[in-house]
Amino acid sequence: METHATDVELNPRHRHILELARQKGFLSTDELSKVLSVTVQTIRRDINELCERGLLRRYHGGAGLESSIENTDYSMRQVLNREEKAGIARMVAEEIPDNASLFINIGTTTEEVAKALYGHKKLRIITNNLNVAGLLCENENCDVILAGGVVRGDRGVIGESTLEFIRQFKVDFGIIGISGIDNDGTLLDFDYREVRVAQAIIENSRQVFLVADHSKFGRNPMVRLGHISEIDALFTDRTPPPELVNALRAARVKVHFLDKQMED
Repeated sequence: METHATDVELNPRHRHILELARQKGFLSTDELSKVLSVTVQTIRRDINELCERGLLRRYHGGAGLESSIENTDYSMRQVLNREEKAGIARMVAEEIPDNASLFINIGTTTEEVAKALYGHKKLRIITNNLNVAGLLCENENCDVILAGGVVRGDRGVIGESTLEFIRQFKVDFGIIGISGIDNDGTLLDFDYREVRVAQAIIENSRQVFLVADHSKFGRNPMVRLGHISEIDALFTDRTPPPELVNALRAARVKVHFLDKQMED
């Protein structure tokens, strides 16, 4: 099987920048320019590309590893890898039949799934995402049930009341997003309240579909949601890194990625 692990795709200078970032945490553009013997303009282009891939986070005067305690701003997440997320969403929609019940949780990729499901008939959707509810409530062929709770700035709904509400249901499909997947298969996110709701969705779904583009592989949020073995299928845009592929195979998780499917 051909792999597309992120490090394989990077040129030597990019790999050097990432290694320095892992060692030091933060790197100034001037420092990188001197260490790598290239112009500041070249370093800025390198940083832009690595940030677009989700491997670095841009700060004033330089860049560093992404924070493990704070997610990227929602408006940025909306446009990051948008085409890939839309492709992932179409794959998921093909696996969801009419007359199904499902959870859809917080995330820009799950919002793309909601868009892709718009043409389905007689769906009953339970969500803690105001954006998902807004996208699907105009479809007369769908019933949308919105969980109550505390509304975050990205219009996700969280809290104890959200958790208790989700636990009242048992549905056909749970569709969840994630902020990071460690190479050992650990599922990670930033907000423990959001994580608890996602855990309840996993517990109360007959099948669990995880939607995540390649930028989530190896990302390091601090809150543990669970393990890849708790899901039934991963929908993504590229083959995961080899170590994660091994974890997925060991857990017998089916992996769908654009134009291909990884064999068990």
